[in-house]
Amino acid sequence: MTISVYMLTAAALLLISIFSSKLASRYGVPALLIFLGVGMIFGSDGLNWVYFDDYQLAQSLGIIALIYILFSGGLDTQWKKVGPIISPGIALSTLGVLISALVVGAFAYWLLGFSLLEGILLGAIVSSTDAAAVFSVLRSKAMGFKYRLKELMEFESGTNDPVAIFLTIGIIQLLTLPEFSGLSLVFLFLRQIAIGLAAGYLFGKTITWVTNRINLEYDGLYPVLTLSFVPLIYATTDLLGGSGFLAVYLAGLVLGNSNFIHRRSLISFFDGVGWLMQIAMFLSLGLLVFPKQIIAISIQGLLIALVLILLARPISVFMSLMFSRFNARSKLMVSWTGLRGAVPIIMATFPLVAGVENAEMIFSIVFFVVVTSVIIQGPTIPWVARRLRVDSPIPPKTKFPIEFEPSIDTKSALKEIMIESKDPVVGKSVVDLNFPDKALIVIINREGKFIVPRGTTEMRSNDKLLILAKKQLMTEIRGILKGEKSLHSKN
Repeated sequence: MTISVYMLTAAALLLISIFSSKLASRYGVPALLIFLGVGMIFGSDGLNWVYFDDYQLAQSLGIIALIYILFSGGLDTQWKKVGPIISPGIALSTLGVLISALVVGAFAYWLLGFSLLEGILLGAIVSSTDAAAVFSVLRSKAMGFKYRLKELMEFESGTNDPVAIFLTIGIIQLLTLPEFSGLSLVFLFLRQIAIGLAAGYLFGKTITWVTNRINLEYDGLYPVLTLSFVPLIYATTDLLGGSGFLAVYLAGLVLGNSNFIHRRSLISFFDGVGWLMQIAMFLSLGLLVFPKQIIAISIQGLLIALVLILLARPISVFMSLMFSRFNARSKLMVSWTGLRGAVPIIMATFPLVAGVENAEMIFSIVFFVVVTSVIIQGPTIPWVARRLRVDSPIPPKTKFPIEFEPSIDTKSALKEIMIESKDPVVGKSVVDLNFPDKALIVIINREGKFIVPRGTTEMRSNDKLLILAKKQLMTEIRGILKGEKSLHSKN
């Protein structure tokens, strides 16, 4: 096969996956299932376009893809939204992972005849959730959640991957290294978390400082600069004995909540990188799977999946959120949205590479569990949310014909505010609003048409105002528009 044939095959698989993802949006199926399906169809047990059975290579590709996905997720996470749910989020991503692993592990020990450690290894592998799977369903149905559930699930899925990966690697060491003990596992955990947190924070601050001060001649080099930092963060932290996955996620979180130049373009770039990595990862994992082997363990896999969905996940959520303010309906919703994604399948290659006994069966069961979770839970999330009364419609985003890219030293912000029929400014002219001197209504979106306001322009119900002002004035401006501040007060 020539390089052209390889390129043609890769391009064809990518394009087929992207076009097929339209089906996911239409029918509410998570896109990852489409990508996995494409890989399986064109793999050795399907059309036999590509024969792929290199678990070591699949693991390496998965790790590379995962660090970029985690960095992109951290970059897109707003601290002001996750701050109020940080305690329950950490509880879910640590205690929740451990409880889920133990429950599934005990059942696998009884059902499959595994040793208890092998059972817990299986439980650890399937213990992490996948935000991409959940929110691809929500976006297709244009729905959200009340009570900060969306933020809780986003934070959990971003932080429980490193914990599940650590637990998986630690149990493999217990199985393969006679001198490795439970006490060693505890010290390993503390060391990995401590070094991972420190490295992630320091690298996040370093990327921010370098990006703002390097002053590159070409704007196109800024994404390349940030792209280069991601493997540097993972490799350095890993060599120091820390959790590279945690460091990468935290570095993205620190950078995303800092002021840096080319912010909008960098976030958009890494969103695209994240999607590319997800597609490549799912495709390679789909090619790696032999469906005939999956069918052979379908009964065991289905039982493990049902225990995970109906028992392990709810127990872990209710115990982790025992002292939180979330009510029972919210906890049930969090339990049901615990979809599994590509991370468990990647982690299932670790026992294969390490030569753990029953590793092939573990891999097949993990793949079956992930697909079952997506098929059963994915399409039913909107229905369950409505039944539990925790759903909330997502207002459509307005696309204004201008963009605002603040510099790192700017004290201004661009904010969209919608005028409702009950607001006292309806019928008032712009000149009568008595806005602060350093505030400007840049443009008005009125029924899809854009109006450049003048002093005589009247406010109407459902107008969407794009306002440029100093950040500290935004609360005052909102108060004026919503009647919380007198229209004739002095500014």
